[in-house]
Amino acid sequence: QVQLVESGGGLVQAGGSLRLTCSASGSFLSINDMGWYRHAPGKQRELVASIGRGGPPIYTDSVLGRFTISRDNARNTVYLQMNSLNSEDKDVYYCNEKMVLQSKGWDRYEREYWGQGTQITVSS
Repeated sequence: QVQLVESGGGLVQAGGSLRLTCSASGSFLSINDMGWYRHAPGKQRELVASIGRGGPPIYTDSVLGRFTISRDNARNTVYLQMNSLNSEDKDVYYCNEKMVLQSKGWDRYEREYWGQGTQITVSS
């Protein structure tokens, strides 16, 4: 069974910084894409940033230059460094990972997993 555990959320003043961490554990072969989404009540879920095993990271426009996504494949962990936080960043943030699993028949397949969500609150 695969589990994603998030940490690092909380309350921060406007202009401050936080770093989110999402660590994966369980039985899987590898992790393809790793990303962070955010979702506020009454709004659509939004992709904040994603990073594959190769190629440049992808960011939504509103966080460009302020957020940085990175991954540590040896630790099965993805990070989101968030700087210059503002009220628009207040949301619940979820990590999302596309993992490669192996079936009992030795076939490999990809499956998507989500973290439990962590609240970011920005005070003015």
